[in-house]
Amino acid sequence: MDILTIDAGTTNTRSTLWRNGVPSCQAERPVGVRDTAVTGDKSALQNGVRESIAEVLQQARIGIADLGLLLASGMITSNVGLFEVAHLPAPAGLKELAAGMQQALLPQVCARPIWFVPGVRNPVVDIGLHDCEAMDMMRGEEAETMGLIERLKIAAPALIVLPGSHTKFVLLDAQQRIANCVTTLSGELLQVITHDTIVADSLGSDFADRIEPEMLFAGARSARSLGLGRACFMVRTLGQFTRHDRNARANFLLGAVLGADLLTLKHSSALRLRPETRCIVAGKPALRQAYSLLLANDDFFSAAVSTVSDDEQHSLAGFGAIRLAQERGLAGCGPTWAASGRVPG
Repeated sequence: MDILTIDAGTTNTRSTLWRNGVPSCQAERPVGVRDTAVTGDKSALQNGVRESIAEVLQQARIGIADLGLLLASGMITSNVGLFEVAHLPAPAGLKELAAGMQQALLPQVCARPIWFVPGVRNPVVDIGLHDCEAMDMMRGEEAETMGLIERLKIAAPALIVLPGSHTKFVLLDAQQRIANCVTTLSGELLQVITHDTIVADSLGSDFADRIEPEMLFAGARSARSLGLGRACFMVRTLGQFTRHDRNARANFLLGAVLGADLLTLKHSSALRLRPETRCIVAGKPALRQAYSLLLANDDFFSAAVSTVSDDEQHSLAGFGAIRLAQERGLAGCGPTWAASGRVPG
């Protein structure tokens, strides 16, 4: 069965064609729900999704009628997406997410109905200032999480780290369900501080080329003891009065921002994380290495820290969506995967 998956986020949309459980071709568009939020008009997102679908079908030399199934996950199911689906309250695992999938026909996008994967929210009610920190939510990461559970054969409680513009920390319970999650703006903070503040000059408006553990740890210690704002300004001091080079200074900043994330993990009422919980870190290589080093060298965390390889996280959202479709009975067989299952080209 040919299956098309759509992963639409805040700024990008990706469509992938899966043939015999393996991703065969892919198309992306630099459009997401931010376009809708800014303009109040969904046409840019509709056009982006429609064009990415059309490009994938053209690459595969098939028509829309030849597809066995269309699946979508991510911010496309939000109120500024194309079809709103309410968050499921945690705990939510494979069974609950599959049951919560909804189907809709969007003529502005394609002539076939699409199945949408719901997001997940923390189980907090009557939210006020006293407990708003305990609330968090996700759209898209739930599909990625289900994909990782399948690929890594996770069978015990774990914390999954998904770095990005909005970094997600997803806590799994003993039944491999999403128990809670926490979001930080670490990716956006790094972007803004590196390009749009006074320390941009000390960083060459660029990120770390390679990880330097000593500087990474120094940045994390400074954020922990002095606060993130002060630690960030220290990057300029390092540039003005020391011999530490640009990459070292970028590592200091990276450590400061990610070190603030570790404070979140240790103190957030949304997670109530236990030190013995296994940590599994995904994301781009530099962030993956940085988070892993910081977690492994923090006295709070006593369990092993493992990383997800590039192959293990390739086309992860689509892989997870297909796994959910299998659980729902929409797909005759689940997606297969191997280290060689990359999209050609």
